[in-house]
Amino acid sequence: MPHQAPNLIVVAGALIHDAALLVAQRARPPELAGLWELPGGKVASGETDAAALARELREELGIEVAVGGRLGGDVALSGTTTLRAYLVTRLDGDLHPVEHRALRWVRVDELQDLPWVPADTAWLPQLAALLK
Repeated sequence: MPHQAPNLIVVAGALIHDAALLVAQRARPPELAGLWELPGGKVASGETDAAALARELREELGIEVAVGGRLGGDVALSGTTTLRAYLVTRLDGDLHPVEHRALRWVRVDELQDLPWVPADTAWLPQLAALLK
């Protein structure tokens, strides 16, 4: 029987403050560099989605967050990788890009103008509704 790779979960956080959404510009890999995304990362073995997202945002942005409800549905990145987004609230820390080229706050009228990482576009309708 062929060995099946375990499903990898990648989590992303939607941080909204004063009717603006925090987005991060990717530095790598080359095919995604320069595109914008909701920041996050991979869920480690034995880790919950919420714990992974809090850890990733601490590592990537220097902030502590509370992870809230899901945003939209799962997005399949590949046959074995699933992307999930959650609403997050900043509790502490000063935002700074550690692994990204840049961070910026965008308002609802700027969402459609950004060059997004393709997978994250699935959540634009929900994000737009939250920002209105």
